[in-house]
Amino acid sequence: MATAVETLDKLERRLTISFPIAEVQSEVEKRLKVRARTAKAPGFRPGKVPMKMVAAQYGYQVETEVLNDKVGQAFNQAANENNLRVAGYPKIEPKTGDAVAEGSLAFDATFEVYPEFAVGDLSAAEVEQVKAEVSDVEIDKTIDILRKQRVHYHVKGEQGAHGDGGEQSAQNGDRATVDFVGKIDGVEFAGGKADDFAFVLGEGRMLPEFETATLGLKVGESKTFPLSFPEDYHGKDVAGKTAEFTITLKKLEWAHLPEVDADFAKMLGITDGDLAKMRTDIKENLEREVKGRVKAKTKDSVMDALVKAVEFDVPKTLVEQDGQRLAEMTRQDMAQRGMSVNDVPFPPELFATQAERRVRLGLILAELVKANNLQATAEQIKAQVEDFAQSYEDPQQVVKYYYSDRSRLAEVEALVLEENVVTYVLGKAKVTDKVLPFDELMGNNAQA
Repeated sequence: MATAVETLDKLERRLTISFPIAEVQSEVEKRLKVRARTAKAPGFRPGKVPMKMVAAQYGYQVETEVLNDKVGQAFNQAANENNLRVAGYPKIEPKTGDAVAEGSLAFDATFEVYPEFAVGDLSAAEVEQVKAEVSDVEIDKTIDILRKQRVHYHVKGEQGAHGDGGEQSAQNGDRATVDFVGKIDGVEFAGGKADDFAFVLGEGRMLPEFETATLGLKVGESKTFPLSFPEDYHGKDVAGKTAEFTITLKKLEWAHLPEVDADFAKMLGITDGDLAKMRTDIKENLEREVKGRVKAKTKDSVMDALVKAVEFDVPKTLVEQDGQRLAEMTRQDMAQRGMSVNDVPFPPELFATQAERRVRLGLILAELVKANNLQATAEQIKAQVEDFAQSYEDPQQVVKYYYSDRSRLAEVEALVLEENVVTYVLGKAKVTDKVLPFDELMGNNAQA
């Protein structure tokens, strides 16, 4: 039996569950008799152990199981009878004292319910629809990046098939091999000394003062110079301090980039070395990447607009659960990257803001899908899988990969569902086109 539902807070509810002790005892006895059929004890054949011994050995465990089942069944029945959409799991606490009828057991179940809300008029919601184009300029930049990824070096001054590198002093783009030693107040410090250390000038791997001092040096020359470490430098012992460095250039190599010819095209998988086909292939890959990033940015804008447009209270239980999931995902990700996470705390509270947004958006999307029939169709899911497969050598194998596992297909279904919501919102909201430059859209990927 369950009492009427009490409202404790906006989403928090409580009800009391009670049932006769005799029901519990009867069920415990039934289960112990079943357990006795196979129970074992020293000196007795299986199934011949006295009931007192069976009760002593299994009584507490069986009674706990019966209570859990009784409370769970009673709670579910009460939730259904009261049309409650329970969020998360209830907190069950036993009741004692005069509030409990003689011969009965009673428990308080405290829980949260899902909020009741509707997504109203979205005509005032503001959304940015991102656009970007791939031109010949972007294709040329990408080719330059691909060339630099395939660079090889020759010693400056040594005559070869491609020349001797021209200017014999260190220039941007050269690979310099140096010995260096750094001192603070005349004393060497940990990490401030190295022999045969190689780096490419102009890549920004070294601090600016270090690169500037190297520029113009010839093999065998040395230079002493001051270097100020930034306040936020990763080496805490030297952060914010000024050191005196001495470097000696031991080896200097110039970068030989491959020519953009048939051999270069073949390196990129164009079997016949056709340069026009290479450019077309690069353009298609860039357009595919741009399409994905544009969709992602537009979706972010839509989700931001939905969060602003629809207000309601979010169940704390769901936020806590999602915070725990995010914490565990972060732990696993760091472990996979080779980081030691055994002693690193991952309190779910750190992820509370992100978790609250995720839960809120999940509820909004579910309501939009339900109210507007935006479920993903089989045709949409198939089209999305085939789109994924286009960028692989064997598209059909990729299609089989997704359709062979229900969980993988569910991920695709969720993605399609989100896209259906985005399309729906774009058709209702106040949409502004935002053209992003290619480099800004691609971020670091567009840099050499």
